[in-house]
Amino acid sequence: MKLKVGVMGSATGILSRKQKELAYELGRAIAQNDCITITGACPGLPLESAKGATEAGGLVVGISPALSEWEHVNRYHSPVSYHDVLIFTGSGLMGREVVNIRSSDVVIIIGGRSGTLGEFSIAYDKGKLIGILLGTGGIAAEIKNIVKKIRKRTGARIMYGDHPGSIVKKLVKYFKSVHYKHPSVHQIPEENSAKTSRG
Repeated sequence: MKLKVGVMGSATGILSRKQKELAYELGRAIAQNDCITITGACPGLPLESAKGATEAGGLVVGISPALSEWEHVNRYHSPVSYHDVLIFTGSGLMGREVVNIRSSDVVIIIGGRSGTLGEFSIAYDKGKLIGILLGTGGIAAEIKNIVKKIRKRTGARIMYGDHPGSIVKKLVKYFKSVHYKHPSVHQIPEENSAKTSRG
């Protein structure tokens, strides 16, 4: 199966040209590394990544907070363009974050505010492989300080980089060689499955 790379970042607020360009290049890099792009099906930086992935020939899946396409567009004011598949969770913005992270093998943080911080926290707690795209401001610029305060070992691995192409390659290589063995993304071996089922 192809790896699924989730892009979590600013959906609203003032976004600079540089932030948009980096998000676009991130999406292109994900597609060029033969991975599927996962977004929250929202506007802003994740949409720029979806656009980059689509224009590079990649597949994009959006995890919507809405119950339907009508609600997605009219209540949440979110796009359908540049997404090949929209999954309607009906879970609202906060509930959607959990599905977003669980659907991603790798999570990349770009810019971001409170929602992105929530997604990072879920990914960290679930032991995910996480990439931080530096130079994008917001929560991404604060992760190093946040992690120092957390002091919790979850199995999460964080990698930092300021170039979209380089960080995606590094994350994909590490996932395929090491992180896929992590319990949060790897099935229980058959010999342990029987023990577990017997209690």
